[in-house]
Amino acid sequence: MKAIVFETYGSTEVLRMRDVEKPLPKDNEVLVRVHAASVNAADWRMLRADPFLVRFYAGLLKPTKFQTLGADIAGRVEAVGKNVHQFQPGDEVFGDVFASGFGGFAEYKCARESELVLKPANISFEEAAAVPLAALTALHGLRDKGRIQAGQKVLINGASGGVGTFAVQLAKYFGAEVTAVCSTGKIDLALSLGADHVIDYTQEDFTRSRRQYDLILAVNGNRSIFDYRGALTPSGAYVMAGGSTGQLFQALLLGPWISLIGKQKMGALTSTPNQKDLLFMKALLESGKIKPIIDRHYPLSEVSKAIRYVEEGHAKGKVAIILECSE
Repeated sequence: MKAIVFETYGSTEVLRMRDVEKPLPKDNEVLVRVHAASVNAADWRMLRADPFLVRFYAGLLKPTKFQTLGADIAGRVEAVGKNVHQFQPGDEVFGDVFASGFGGFAEYKCARESELVLKPANISFEEAAAVPLAALTALHGLRDKGRIQAGQKVLINGASGGVGTFAVQLAKYFGAEVTAVCSTGKIDLALSLGADHVIDYTQEDFTRSRRQYDLILAVNGNRSIFDYRGALTPSGAYVMAGGSTGQLFQALLLGPWISLIGKQKMGALTSTPNQKDLLFMKALLESGKIKPIIDRHYPLSEVSKAIRYVEEGHAKGKVAIILECSE
């Protein structure tokens, strides 16, 4: 089968399309013929080993745990292991395969049974592949870490990207008053997703206004944690779910300390994909309450271009990979 592999850390120039051995499912695994995948910030961060801590997960000097990126997949079940009971050959599925070593940028992927759910019939493979990692990151940031409540004032910084477009929709679903922060060209998108207010960060600095929020979900940007603190209500919560490396370390190191000395809660999100929450998202997709936003799509041979585009930070929603073998 064909797969996009990397044998050393670096830019997208180190990515190569190779013929590799088709995997065989273990007893608890499902072999999926991948019809679509999607690109996440996790892909370019793993590729570049940024932050350096990535190396302790993937390999210190070079990637050894896995050599094919791609956490999100959607496709058809080709075969199942003897202990798999939820799926059978021919089923259309989607899921997040981060825990089983990435591998979505390939024609076939062996995934754990617990990483997949049946694809909603009302969306395409491309749309399904856009959901798992980004949507669950948004869900865990708002519901679990942020403890969102109906009627709260919620700000999404980076509202037009992969995680952000799901975050705006989910915050509205939970009954919040949503303020979306994005650039000029993405204002209409944010409003179409249900945002009550939109701040164009090229024209206005939300941290310098007098408005305060009960919950801030940061999925992009490079603002100081103290800037975010000033934009929170006295008992508000700040959740860092994406952005610069410096912003990440501030949330990890300073967030817990700030949370101890007052009523505000500040910190970084740790999101663990799980089948229960993926089923929750599936129900929202089937009901039409959530919709994936796809900016561009690329063939498997152009994964490097797709990752570069996402790394630039200007994508409206998600970027999909469509495999040539798809029907």
